[in-house]
Parts: sequence; C-alpha cells; structure tokens
Amino acid sequence: MTAIIDYGVGNLFSLRCSLEYIGERAAVTRDAETVYRADRVILPGVGAFGDAARKLRESGMTDVVLSHASEGKPLLGICLGMQLLFDRSFEYGEHQGLGLIPGDVLPIEPVIPKGYKIPHIGWNALKFPKERSRTPIFKYINAGDCVYFVHSFHGASAREDTIATAEYGGELTAAVARGNVYGAQFHPEKSGEVGLGILKAFCEL
Repeated sequence: MTAIIDYGVGNLFSLRCSLEYIGERAAVTRDAETVYRADRVILPGVGAFGDAARKLRESGMTDVVLSHASEGKPLLGICLGMQLLFDRSFEYGEHQGLGLIPGDVLPIEPVIPKGYKIPHIGWNALKFPKERSRTPIFKYINAGDCVYFVHSFHGASAREDTIATAEYGGELTAAVARGNVYGAQFHPEKSGEVGLGILKAFCEL
C-alpha cells in the first residue's frame, strides 16, 4: 500500500486516481499509524515552500516522513514535495527542509534566458545523466519522454543526486534520488502514460 501524505497542500485526488489506475492500493492520510504501515510514501505539494513546511510540521507528519525514510522504505516527493526533501529553500526568505537531499532550492530565474515566462509551465523532455540512466523509477520510460511542470524554483545544488534534468532555456533539475528517497519536480499524475510509468516503477520498489 502507498500512503499519500495529506497535510493540506497537494493535488491529492488526481494522484490517488493515478495510483488506483495502475492497480496500486493508495490511502490519502495524515494518520501516523497508516503511514508507518505503508510500503511506500508519496509527499505531494503545491504552493510556497515556507507555508508547506509549516503545514507539514503542524500536521505532525514531518517526523513520520523522516522515520519512514530512515527505515529504508521508498519515499517520493512530487513538485513542492520534492523541494521539501532538500536542506533549505530561499523562496521568500530562508526556510528549512527535511534534509534528505543535500542542497538548496533556488529560483529558476538566473538559469533561464530573459523573456522566458516564470513560472515554468508545460511539457518538457527529460534528460538523463549517463551515470544515472538506470535509475529504478525510470525503468519504464526513455530519455526524451515529456512530463508536465509547474514551478518557479528548483533543486539547484544537488548535482550528485540529480537523476534527470529538463531544458527550459537553461538546464533545470527535474528529478533527484538518494538511496530510497526520490523526488520529481514535475507532476507524474499529470504526465499521461509517461507519468503512470514512473508511478508504476516507484510502486514496485
């Protein structure tokens, strides 16, 4: 069973529907015992980092997520949920993250050319670093497959943990992994068959 953390920030319904579509039993929950019993956990998120980090703490889920990860169970952060995995974010100030992926979350503005719209919204192809091309969650997809993004910040300083990038006038971090912890800046649940393939691979971990 996959637990989807409900802390008041995230696209929970479409994510649960996507998991059920691929045959995975999913529970949207903020109950600690349900999360502890789960085989894997997804941390979704939309909005501002500071607000989301506060809501995660207030829901009591911060320690639950960290405990799950420390036990070696698969954890996937999606969009803002991926950013929360990092050490810090500099979105409207400086905010502490979960510290599961070393590095900082920074604006995409310095990376992309002038005139490109922010936030970055739309479909972009995934590029895989050669040394990370066999990442388990990508086993059903290929380099060049397109996924759907909505973001203004990205994990800019996680080079050794970056498993995919996307080109938007400049190279942006699209996905990260460290041990059993994974993060996708894009939305698999909004990325058609490619996204379903990523979720299916994650649910097989």
